[in-house]
Amino acid sequence: MTQTPGATGTYEAVVVGGGAAGLSAALVLGRARRRTLVVDAGEPRNAPAAHTQGYLTRDGMPPAAFLAEGRREVEGYGVEVVRDRVVDVARDGAGEFEVTLTAGGGVHARRLIVTTGLADELPAVPGVAERFGRDVLHCPYCHGWEVRDEAFGVLATTPMAVHQALMVSQWSKDVTLFRHTVAEDELADEDLRRLSVAGVAVVPGEVAELVVDADRLTGVRLADGSTHERSVLFVAPRALPRTGLLERLGAELTQTPFGSYPVTDQSGLTSVPGVWAAGNAAGFAEQVVNAASGGYRAAAALNGELLFSDLDAAVARTRT
Repeated sequence: MTQTPGATGTYEAVVVGGGAAGLSAALVLGRARRRTLVVDAGEPRNAPAAHTQGYLTRDGMPPAAFLAEGRREVEGYGVEVVRDRVVDVARDGAGEFEVTLTAGGGVHARRLIVTTGLADELPAVPGVAERFGRDVLHCPYCHGWEVRDEAFGVLATTPMAVHQALMVSQWSKDVTLFRHTVAEDELADEDLRRLSVAGVAVVPGEVAELVVDADRLTGVRLADGSTHERSVLFVAPRALPRTGLLERLGAELTQTPFGSYPVTDQSGLTSVPGVWAAGNAAGFAEQVVNAASGGYRAAAALNGELLFSDLDAAVARTRT
C-alpha cells in the first residue's frame, strides 16, 4: 500500500475507506477490470479488538492481519490503495466527481463507494476507554464466546441497556445490569420482568470507575464506594456515523436510534446518482462479514451501471 498521497488522474471508481466493506468492493471492481482507487485513512472501527470473530474461514484473525491480506489481494488485481483521507468531494457538470485528498491533490471519479464507517463514543467512566476491545465489550456476537460463563456487567446509559443485558445472558448466567445514569422509572415493567426471569441482577447507583488488577478487569466500583466483582463489562457506545462526504453531496439521510444513515436501495445506492454506501457508513449493525457483503453488492451494482451507461452512450453516438 502506498503510504503517502500519490494518486492522480481519473478512476472509474473511487472507494473511500479501506476496511472490510471498501476492500471487498475493490476486490470485485479489480476483478471486473475497473481502474479503481481505495483511499484509506487507516482508522478501522475494530482496531481495539484483538481478533475478528464470526467471519467464516477468518474466525480469530487479528483485524490488522485481515486488512493487510485484503490489501494484498486487491492490489493483485491492479487496484491502487493509498493511505490518505478524502476531505471533500463535489459533483461536476457531467454527473461525475472531483475528489480532494488531504495533501490538496485530487482525483476524478466516475463513480463513488463510500465506506467511511463510524466512530464509537464510549461512556465517560474511568477505565472504559482503556479496556475497550479487551474486557470492556459491546457485541456478544463478536466476543461472547471468548468470555462465556464469566461474570458479566452491563453498563446502562439508556434504557436500551436492558436489551443488551438480556442478549448477553445467552453467554453467561451471571449477569449484573448497572443502572448507572438510568432511573428505575425509565425501565418498563415488562423489561423488569424479563430481567428477573433471565436471572439478571439490577444494581442502582452511578458507576464511578472500573477496578483493574494485573491488567485485568476485576470489578465495577460505584459512587458510594461499593465494589461488585466482574470480569467483563458490556457497554453500548454512542455511534457517530462518518457521513460528512455523503452530506456534502446532498445524500438523503434517515434518523435511527443509532444515528443518521443514508437512504439506500438494496445495492447500497444512495439518493445521489453514482454514489453507493456500504459497511457502517450505511448502517450501525454492519459487522465485518456484513460489511464485506455490502461492499460486494455495491461494487457489482456500480460495475453494471457503468457498463450499461457506456453501452447506451455508444448506441446514442452511432445514431447521431
